[in-house]
Amino acid sequence: MPAYDAFLLVSFGGPEGPGEVMPFLQNVTRGRGVPPERLASVAEHYYAVGGVSPINQQCRDLLAAIRAAFPASGLSLPVYWGNRNWTPYLTDTVRAMAADGVKRAVALVTSAYSSYSSCRQYLEDIERARAEVGPAAPRIDKIGRFFNHPGFIEPFVASTRAALATLPADLRDDAHLVFTAHSIPVAMAESSGPGGTTRYVAELTEAAGLVAERAGGGTHPWTLAYQSRSGPGSQPWLEPDIRDHLGELSKSGTKAVVVIPVGFVSDHMEVRHDLDVEAAQTADSLGLAFARAATPGRHPAFVSMITELVRERLTLPDDTVPGQDCPADCCRYVAAAGRPRGGSRA
Repeated sequence: MPAYDAFLLVSFGGPEGPGEVMPFLQNVTRGRGVPPERLASVAEHYYAVGGVSPINQQCRDLLAAIRAAFPASGLSLPVYWGNRNWTPYLTDTVRAMAADGVKRAVALVTSAYSSYSSCRQYLEDIERARAEVGPAAPRIDKIGRFFNHPGFIEPFVASTRAALATLPADLRDDAHLVFTAHSIPVAMAESSGPGGTTRYVAELTEAAGLVAERAGGGTHPWTLAYQSRSGPGSQPWLEPDIRDHLGELSKSGTKAVVVIPVGFVSDHMEVRHDLDVEAAQTADSLGLAFARAATPGRHPAFVSMITELVRERLTLPDDTVPGQDCPADCCRYVAAAGRPRGGSRA
């Protein structure tokens, strides 16, 4: 069995002050040709909340819960954290791990699904960080997808029930469940999974179905919509957009909705602004009763899932390919000139 001597949480990163907002957004969009005025517009979302993305504190909270849970599960691994786009940068974290003598680490990324931006790119980030650190860098094996794991699904079930309970009693039973995930380019979605098996949409659909069935016994109608598109209008991205979809639901007679951000692990900026502000405003303008379910965050079931997945990883054969269920051709996506790769703002 592999002899792991550390656990690594890999996330997206986010600014923690007004002065960090534009440098962070420039990191996220580098090479994608995003106009400066678009960056300035997105920056206002951060400035409205003091320039601080919630994602870093959410990672700290999750790490604290993991550190507390590991000993009870018989795990004594030190815990590290590195980000793709902001401090603590992944390369700096891998360098610190090497200095601490770590030889082999098991990693979990804060994304549950298959696509280039939510899985393959993180594998590339890890290997790039190791290459920059050099021969002393530890081997890092990424835990595979967890989109349908009970520890990911059950927190959504609980938060969906809680959100339904906040709706007016006379509208609650007929409320429509709208599941959301980050929109990505259609070409990226089509290339997700081994050999391009459109796994991203299939996994989202499966997860949404599991939550809908368990949260409401299958009695609530539900649909999958997308949010937070960041590409040009000339490039096809996954649809429908959440705000457009709310308009269609209103036209069809829907009176109340619960929005469930099943594509996300925590209530980061795209959840708190794109749903809690923009989607909520759209619903209000349409006369729709609106509630939003919480993401797993540091829910005990989610933390237990992480410890379980780490323990499972410890039992796999030593020669298991890093990434577990990510073969060499999985989620390959080469962005053409000017084509955005998709991704989060955190």
